[in-house]
Amino acid sequence: MNFVEELKWRGMIHDMMPGTEEQLQKELTSAYVGIDPTADSLHIGHLVGVMMLKHFQRAGHRPIALVGGATGMIGDPSMKSQERNLLDEATLRRNQEGIKAQLIKFLDFDSDAPNAAVLVNNYDWMKDYSFLNFIRDIGKHLTVNYMMSKDSVKKRLGAEASVGMSFTEFSYQLLQGYDFLFLYQNYDCKLQMGGSDQWGNITTGTELIRRKESGEAFALTCPLITKADGGKFGKTESGNVWLDRRYTSPYKFYQFWLNVSDADAEKYIKIFTALSKEEIDTLIEEQRAAPHLRSLQKRLAQEVTVMVHSQEDYDAAVEASQILFGNSTSEALKKLDEATLQDVFAGVEKHEISKDELAAGIKAVDLLAEKTSVFPSKGEMRKLVQSGGVSINKEKLAAFDAVIDASYLLGGKYILVQKGKKNYFLLIAK
Repeated sequence: MNFVEELKWRGMIHDMMPGTEEQLQKELTSAYVGIDPTADSLHIGHLVGVMMLKHFQRAGHRPIALVGGATGMIGDPSMKSQERNLLDEATLRRNQEGIKAQLIKFLDFDSDAPNAAVLVNNYDWMKDYSFLNFIRDIGKHLTVNYMMSKDSVKKRLGAEASVGMSFTEFSYQLLQGYDFLFLYQNYDCKLQMGGSDQWGNITTGTELIRRKESGEAFALTCPLITKADGGKFGKTESGNVWLDRRYTSPYKFYQFWLNVSDADAEKYIKIFTALSKEEIDTLIEEQRAAPHLRSLQKRLAQEVTVMVHSQEDYDAAVEASQILFGNSTSEALKKLDEATLQDVFAGVEKHEISKDELAAGIKAVDLLAEKTSVFPSKGEMRKLVQSGGVSINKEKLAAFDAVIDASYLLGGKYILVQKGKKNYFLLIAK
C-alpha cells in the first residue's frame, strides 16, 4: 500500500514537504504524531492523527505516538487565543496511561514486526535538560526572526496587547522542534505528521535537524476537519465526543456518527475508517440513490464504534436506538445500564414519582393522570388504554386501573411510559 496515495484519496493531505513520498518508497520509515495529554482520554478530534498513524503502519512503516508530557506543561499557542493552565507530572502520567490504553485499539505495539508502534513521552527527555544547556545546544540554531515568522506567533502578537504571548508559549515551537530532533537522533524518525495548524511547528523541527545534523527530515499535514455547515467537528451541546465511555457512552458515541449530514458522512467515512476505496465508493453510490436509508451513516457509525469500543457495544447501541425509534421489546429495555438509559431518554419529558407510594402499589390511571401529568384526564387515558395505545416499559397496558408497584422499576429507579406511537415519558422514583 502506498501511504501517500492512500491519504490522497481519503482527502487527508493538506501540505507535504517535497521528497516525502520518495523517502517512504525508499525504505521503512518512522513517523510521529504528537498527542496533547490534557485529559486521560482522547476525543474524536485526535482521531485524525491516530488514523494517519494507523494507515502508516498498514503501509509497512513504523508509527511513533508522542505524548507531549513536557509540551503539555506549556500549551501550544496554535489556534489558541490565550494561554491555558499547566499540568503537573502526576496528572500527565495518569493521562498518558489512559491514552495508551486507547491507542492499543488502533496500533500494533506488541508484535515483533520491525514496524511495531512505539509510544514515547517527551517529558522523559526534557525533565533533566537544563535551561542553560537547552538554549546553548538548541536555541542558537534558530533565529528569533525565523520563529516570529510562524503564523501561530504572528496571530497572537497581532492580537490585543492584553492577551499577548508569554515567553513560555513562544518557546513551544523550539521544544516541539527538539522533539523531532531527539526522535531523529534516537529513533531514526524522519517524518512528523499533524494537523495543518501544526505546519509551522513541524517545519521548525525539520529546520533544526537540517542545521544541527545536516540531515533530511520531512513534514506532512492533514486538513483540519470541519462540518459541512461550518461548525466545529467533534463538539456537541454537551462538549467533546470522547473515546472513553466514562465521558461519552458508546450509545452517545454511536449516535454522534449516525446523525452526521450526508455531505459529512461522505468525508468522514474516508477519514475515520480503514474501509477500501471500492467499498466506500459503493456505499456513496447507495447513499445517493436512496439517501433516506442513510447507509453511509450506518456503516460509518458501525465501523468507528466497533474500532473504538467493541462489537458488543455497537450491538447494544443499535438495540438501544430501537427502543425509541423501533419495535424493541421490554427485554431490550431491561438490559440497558443506567448511563445508556439516561442517554437514550435525554430528550424525553420526565416526571418525579414517590418511591414510597409505588411500594404500596398505585393504579395506573392515578399514577399517570393525577400523580403526574402524562395524561390531562382519566377519561382520555381510559380511551387510549382501551384502544391499545399505552405501554409501560414496552409492554401494552391491559387495564387502565392495573396496579403499578416497585417491581416495574428499571434499575430500581425508572418507569418508561409510551403514549401512542411516539410520545415517551420517563417516571423517576425518588
